Amino acid sequence: MKKIVTRFAPSPTGYMHIGNLRTALYSYLLARHNGGKFILRIEDTDRKRFIPGAEEIILNTLKMTGLNYDEGPDIGGPNGPYRQSERKDIYLKYAQDLLNNGNAYYCFCSKEEDTDSPEGHKCDCSALSPEEVKANLVANKPYVIRQRVSKEGTTTYHDHIFGDISIENSTMQDIVLIKSDGYPTYNFAHIIDDHLMGINTVVRGSEYLTSTAQYVALHKALGWETPEYYHLPLIMGRNADGEVSKLSKRHGAVSFADLVEQGYLPEAIINYIALLGWHPKDDELEFLTLNELVREFDADDIRKSAAIFDYDKLKWMNAHYIAGLSLEEFDIRAKPYIDKVITRDLADYEALLKLLQPRVQILSEIPEKIEFFQAMPDFDLNLLANDKKKTTLDNAREILKNSIEILQGVGAWENELLFNKLNEVASTLNLKPMSVMWVVRLAVSGNLVTVGGATEIMEVLGKEESLDRLIRTLDRLQ
Repeated sequence: MKKIVTRFAPSPTGYMHIGNLRTALYSYLLARHNGGKFILRIEDTDRKRFIPGAEEIILNTLKMTGLNYDEGPDIGGPNGPYRQSERKDIYLKYAQDLLNNGNAYYCFCSKEEDTDSPEGHKCDCSALSPEEVKANLVANKPYVIRQRVSKEGTTTYHDHIFGDISIENSTMQDIVLIKSDGYPTYNFAHIIDDHLMGINTVVRGSEYLTSTAQYVALHKALGWETPEYYHLPLIMGRNADGEVSKLSKRHGAVSFADLVEQGYLPEAIINYIALLGWHPKDDELEFLTLNELVREFDADDIRKSAAIFDYDKLKWMNAHYIAGLSLEEFDIRAKPYIDKVITRDLADYEALLKLLQPRVQILSEIPEKIEFFQAMPDFDLNLLANDKKKTTLDNAREILKNSIEILQGVGAWENELLFNKLNEVASTLNLKPMSVMWVVRLAVSGNLVTVGGATEIMEVLGKEESLDRLIRTLDRLQ
């Protein structure tokens, strides 16, 4: 059995789209599950769409997700270089081979004359005699090199997800192989690179199902064996009206970088994306590390139906991963978000982490959840009166007076002790503990909804700040 060699070959034209990341992931898993090789190649021949810094985004994304490759532009390998822009001279040789065997031709049409209609490229260049071609070349007339496609019969290839695909040759165009600037098109360069790098298994999006027939014809024209193909179904997003369409920015974040910036963990993103179109044979398996994905991945289980990106499901999965971090690791991940709003020293920073970790779904929620720890916000005092909690403004005053008095004598400012002391206040005033906790929590946070209860919040704030907030709230009530 031959060793599987896959590749991820993105163009450095911007951010890493979720669809591209899934292609990279499945290519990686297919290779690793079968003990094969995974190669990174940068397809940067389209210089008009090239964006400086985009290659670094690609490399950083693969590094953050753990999709380590065996060969690539930054680590080298026996089949380099791994940037197409550095392989320009390689392609010309194979274009010349196609010219020599009649499977390609020089096209000297100007851009005005060279309009590719839906029926295919139309011009007389394919019928030029060798003498006419030579005269045009001697005259330095600009040209491109086009594939010559036979319009007779059909081209058929097998896709491991969609089955046999047959395309009528009459629908295939004489596509450009070498552009007028001497650079190859993607349509030509990736064929040459895949062959020279030993790529025998290609994973890409289903939007290439039809055009792959053109690539198969090129392989045959060069006398090469075609790779195995896996065309992945589209990833869709759900519109506001409930309909679905191809995932785009109107559905939310669609790039890996955007999701990470919003506070999704790379390991959660990878886990979720792996399940967009594939599922392990054991239906009970939901949370899978990258190593577990390698173990479980079977490309035969990739579904041909489109997958719908569910942000709520990703958020739920992310919360699971956040909850599973060690406190030290959670601190590392959460600190950049905490530092956005907290600049003062807290009495118990570790207590804050313990409050946050089980209550955060995505890290970007942190600043809004904790900003009241930085400064006490103004709040409507009428909120202290709550029928459900059995509180009024009058008994709120008594709750605050008694709470301040008993808490001033507390030595060890710890959650359990504070909780017991406030229960004593409830007993003294003949109130339910929930009434006291409601008033005190509002008085020290100014928020109806908070991470943690009254005594947990006070433990983080410390004695001095907690009592100061209670006193200030009582003064406002007086």
